[in-house]
Amino acid sequence: MGRTRGMTLDDADAYLGSLDGCRARRVDGRRAWYVDGLLVAREDAPGTLLVRLGGAERERLVTAYPETFGVPPRWEAHTKVQADLSGDPDAVRAALHRAWEGQRSARA
Repeated sequence: MGRTRGMTLDDADAYLGSLDGCRARRVDGRRAWYVDGLLVAREDAPGTLLVRLGGAERERLVTAYPETFGVPPRWEAHTKVQADLSGDPDAVRAALHRAWEGQRSARA
């Protein structure tokens, strides 16, 4: 019983583009997605996305999905988590949705 794993940047782009007010643009040649100028996610190392989530939410994701989420040393002080696109696609979509919600509420 195989489960489809992973997603692509195009999958992430399609998902984020479906969220109200989320717009894609390129920053330093990399894809990034914003809500009213606030970062939701951006392309990071090859095959990864940097998602704007921190604190307890970030720790919960890293603990629940260690094969999908991590915090590289250079991002430890930031409110961001790195998502491996070859990991659990449902968990990545859920993280992207939470990041989008957080940025929308920051503007409300």
